[in-house]
Formats: sequence, structure tokens, C-alpha cells
Amino acid sequence: MLRTPSLSPLAGALLLALSLPALAEPAAAATDLDAVRVYGQAQGYNVDATRTATKTTTPLRDVPQAVTIITEDLIDDQAMTSMADVVRYVPGVGMAQGEGHRDAPIFRGNVSTSDFFVDGIRDDVQYLRDLYNVEHIEVLKGANSMIFGRGGSGGVINRVTKQANWLAHDELELQFGSHGRRRGVADFGRPVSPTAAFRVVALYENSDTFRDHAEIERFGINPTFAMRFGENTTATFGYEYFRDDRTTDRGVPSYQLRPLAVDVETFFGDPELSFSDFESHAFTATVEHEFGNGMTLRNATRIASYDKFYQNVYPGAVTSDRQFLALQAYNSGTDRENFFNQTDLVKVFEGAVRHTVLVGAEIGRQETDNVRVSGVFPAAVSPCSPTRAVSNIDCVPVANPRRISPVSFAAATSPDNTGTADIASVYIQDQIEFSPQWQAIVGARWDRFALDYTNNRANNNTGQRLETGDDLFSPRVGLIYKPAEPVSIYASYSVAYTPRAGEQLNGLSFDNRAFAPEKFKNLEIGAKWDIRPDLSATAAAYRLDRTNVVVVSPSNALNSQLIDGQQTEGVELGIAGRVTEAWTVMGGYAYQEGYTLSTVNAGTPTAAIVDGQLAQLPHHSASLWNRYDINPMWGVALGAVYRDEVFATTSNTVVLPSFTRVDAAVYLTLSDSVRMQLNVENLFDKTYYASAHTNDNILPGAPRSVYLGVNLSF
Repeated sequence: MLRTPSLSPLAGALLLALSLPALAEPAAAATDLDAVRVYGQAQGYNVDATRTATKTTTPLRDVPQAVTIITEDLIDDQAMTSMADVVRYVPGVGMAQGEGHRDAPIFRGNVSTSDFFVDGIRDDVQYLRDLYNVEHIEVLKGANSMIFGRGGSGGVINRVTKQANWLAHDELELQFGSHGRRRGVADFGRPVSPTAAFRVVALYENSDTFRDHAEIERFGINPTFAMRFGENTTATFGYEYFRDDRTTDRGVPSYQLRPLAVDVETFFGDPELSFSDFESHAFTATVEHEFGNGMTLRNATRIASYDKFYQNVYPGAVTSDRQFLALQAYNSGTDRENFFNQTDLVKVFEGAVRHTVLVGAEIGRQETDNVRVSGVFPAAVSPCSPTRAVSNIDCVPVANPRRISPVSFAAATSPDNTGTADIASVYIQDQIEFSPQWQAIVGARWDRFALDYTNNRANNNTGQRLETGDDLFSPRVGLIYKPAEPVSIYASYSVAYTPRAGEQLNGLSFDNRAFAPEKFKNLEIGAKWDIRPDLSATAAAYRLDRTNVVVVSPSNALNSQLIDGQQTEGVELGIAGRVTEAWTVMGGYAYQEGYTLSTVNAGTPTAAIVDGQLAQLPHHSASLWNRYDINPMWGVALGAVYRDEVFATTSNTVVLPSFTRVDAAVYLTLSDSVRMQLNVENLFDKTYYASAHTNDNILPGAPRSVYLGVNLSF
């Protein structure tokens, strides 16, 4: 069992949410408002416009950037529950292992744990996100600092959440199946009056996984309330509580430069001492006002509190005779308080040349406490370290890779730091329509990022306070040519930065504080074609350069220096929408070449060699999902995902083999109120390796899995 607090009281809260329809029956006056009931039956994988990419509602074909949108219908059809499920059908984006406790997407060769946003506002703590309250997910590729601020180096993921909207929502989704899957989501909403509406979305899950002794327990609840003040002003308020408790699973080690061949269920380490507890509270408020004459003002605030603790006893290297395995351990805690406020003023100027001008500002503060404690084992000479006694490594037989020695956790010299980051930003953007054929987008953002940071372990644990400030200027330029209304050809240039504090605000040191931020430059050309109103195709070719990477000087280990880090080039193709009234598709293909430009940390587990391939960046990857509705009652689906072989890390030693995974589904609509579906993942029970964190932390893909879903509308 997980060593975490029980979620049983929280499960009761979900049951309360599920009972809201019955409790609300006396308030039948809501029917007097002619509310529209939404059952989610209409299928569609295509979205024709986005607000996130430009902060203005813009057709996707007029956005000079590669954007993939995962719709709620696709999420439902594939029974997606995680970000790893989402990126499977996003060309050019993969997912690293994240040590079994955090989302770690790979955008064009750049691994990130912080480039996540909720309704356009930063959500950057390391955890595993759920999709229970998601309306759709937008994946924007390339450097995105002009819109999102620091980071966004290779791309960002924005979750657009379900909000109160003066529609009636009465839905309960249940899912059961392989590996002890037990999950329920409720969605209930009502207009209270012509000027007020509410909606509550809730989740409870208590599941096992295909890995021995691994468990997941999740709870989330997200009420929102919307109000209209006159004809031109709308305010929306929301609160989300989310909790995720799970076994921290870092997979299997490697042997002879390949993943160790063992049963995919085998857990290495100690599942009793490997767990992650995450809890968050988030309050949001958004106010929009239309002045008329093409002018709109929008202000959004997000206040979020995150509490994260995880611990793991995890695999290391296997001895050359394949008899023994090294284990290591540590735990880590993060507490963060986020405050962000964004104000956007949009004005449309009509004339011979049409301008849509955005002027905006963002302020923010992030207060973070981080502490990490290493695991200590009884020191002894062992087959895993035959020449010396060590206390940070245990040794177990490969045939029985569970921890057998006691382990304690001691602070020693492990990281312990606190920091307060203050952010102030201003930005301006002009979307220019010169003619029906020619458009441009020109924008720039200035960010002031200041960090007050204390390393509590420095100076013999007396502490070392560091202060740093960066002025980040992020331009964005795009040119669009439309030879016909449904076709656009574009070219774009954008820049993004990551300050020395790192994406998790814990990387500042006395040695690196004076260095310029890491810089990312993205050059992209592409084409978008709306083949029909509900079917679109896209193509993009890009080059992404990463510079200003800090490394230890090869001539003096006491000094650091800046180097050019890496370069990625690639081509991405995508298609989404209805081929016919009965046939809906979602698919993509990516060809990517990514290389390190310098040698870093030679001879260490984090080594990168000059001209080495970037970690977990396949040359070829492809996906295609097809749903075909035979008649109004029955539908079927078939999908396939292919990934070329990749290196686990930039050391370019351990290889994860290529694989093709096939999924399928059957849909049955019994009535407007009852729908069922059966999803089969990994239909042919293919053995494959989904992701890695190091050369000895490799996560196997799940074997054949079958899930039954029931959707009830009231």
C-alpha cells in the first residue's frame, strides 16, 4: 500500500458532486431559461481557431507557427487520462520518464517540466496532470516567450478548462479495466439566471498499474461560477483542488547498451519507499469587457499553492555478469506559491490595412522552498562496488531486485534552498492584414525576472544569499501569404530565454549567476490548408538553436564558460478532422535531427558528446487514429503509433528500440443518455520501451490493456 493519507474522505466529496443533479431537482426554474443541454455526442478532432497563440481569437491558418490541438472528442474517444497520452498524437513532441512523478515533454529536442499553462497562465510545478476538467489542449511548438514569458524554449502545453457557460451539463463518466483501473468523472452545470451560471467538474480514481505493487489514487474538483454585468462585461471565478498520490516508478536498468530484458511487471527498488504525494489549490478570476468599436479588455488572475513530496529507491547499473544491480535513493520536497495577473487590451483598427493591436502586461511572484535528502545504506564491500565500501549504493540480485537492506535519509550536502522570483512583463503585438493575400504578425515582450535566492547548505550550512536579475527581450515576427482563402504559407522567427535559475527556479549558484540566460532561436516555414471546414492539414519545417549553455571549463575545473548547446532541425506534418461524415482522423509525422554542439561532462552519466544525438529524439515518428461511425449506434476506431529507435541520454550509449503500437476501440450509443466504449491499447501486446530518465531508468510500455467506459447523461 502507498504510505500516503487515505483519499476516502475526498472520495465522499466526489459522491456528493455526483449527487448534485438530484439535490438540484427542486430548482426546476432553471428550465425556464431555455438552457441547452450538452451531451458531447458530436464528434470532431478539428479546431479552426485559437486564442492562446496570439492572445486574440485567430484562425489557426493565420497563426505563423506549428500548433496541434487535442480536442475533448479525441480525449474521450481514446480514453486519455494523462499528458503522455496527449503527446502521442502530436507530431514533433515526445515524453520523457520524469522519474515517475512529473510530466516531462520533449519539444523539438528540449525536455521541459515547467512549460505548462492553464487557460494561458503558468502552471509550472513538477507533477502529473490529469485531463478530467479539460475542454481541449493546445500544443504550441517553437520558441514562445513573446506570449508566455520566460521558458517556452521548444514549445508549451496549454490546458483550456471547462467553465460555467450558461449551458446545462449532466454527465457521469465511469471507466474500469485492466491493471485495476477504476475511475469516475462527473460534470454538472446549470444557468442560475440569465446573469449567473455555475459548473462543477470532479474526479476520483483509485487504480493499480501494470507494474508490480504500483498504485495511483487521485482526486480533483473544479467548480466555476460565471456572471454577466450588463451586455458587455463577463466575470468567471474558479477554484480547483487536486491531489495525486502514486508509487514512484523509475522503470528498469540497462544491460549491454539495451534495456534489461525482464518481465515488464518487475519493479526495481522498493515500492513501499517509492511514492509521490502532490496537492494543489488554485483560485482563478477572469474579467472581460467589450468597449465596442473593436476594443476589448481582459484581466486574468491565478493564485496557486503547490505541495509536492516524493521519494524513490531506484535502479542503477547492472554488474557485467548480470547477477547484481545497484540501487540508490533520495527524497525531495517542493512548496511553491504562485501569483500571476495578466491584463490584455485588444483594439481592431479597420481601414485599407487592418490592424489588430494587443497591448498587455503581466506581473507575478513565485515563492519556492526546495529540499532534497539522499538515501544512506549500510556501507559494505559488495559486487556492485567491489573496490570500496559506499553508503549511497545498495546491491541486490537481478533475479530479485527488491531492496533488502535498510535505508535511512540524511541531509548531508543535499540541496536545500529557498527563493522568491518577481516577474514584471510588458508586451505589444500587431496582427496586420495588408490584403486578403498578405498578413503579418509582429510582436515583442520585455520581461524583468528577479530572483532572491538562498542556498541553505552553503558556507557550512550557514546559508548563502544570491540575487540576480535578467532583462529578457523576446521578439516574434511572422509573414503569411494566402494564395487562396483556405490556404496559408508562412515564415516566422521567434526567441525565448531561460534564466540562470533554471526552469524550476532552483539552479542558481555563485558560479553561474553572472552568466547570460540560455537563449533559443526558432526559424520556421510552413503551410496550412483547410481542405474543408472540418478537415485541415499542416506542414512545418524548422530549425531551433540553443545557445548560452553553462559548462565547467575544460582547462580549469574551478571556472565555468558559455557554449553553444544544441541544434534541432525537422519537418512536421499533421492532419485532423472529418474525411467523410462517418470517418474522422487525427494523425501526424515528424522527421527530426538534433545534435549537441559541444562535449559536456565527459565520462559522467550526464555526458553529452560533440555531434551526439539528442536524448529521446527519434529521426522518424508517426501516428494515425481513425474513427468510423457505421451508423448512429455503432462506431469503431483503429490507431497506430510508430517511434524510431532513440538514445536514452545524450551520452549516446543505451538505445531504446523502435516500436509500433496499435490501439483500437468500439463505441455503442444506446440512447442520448447512455453511451459505452471499449478501448484496447497495445492490441498486439507489443513489448516496447516508452521513455527514459537516465541510462538505467527506462520505463517499459504497458502490455495489452482493455478499458470499458460508460457515459451517462441525465
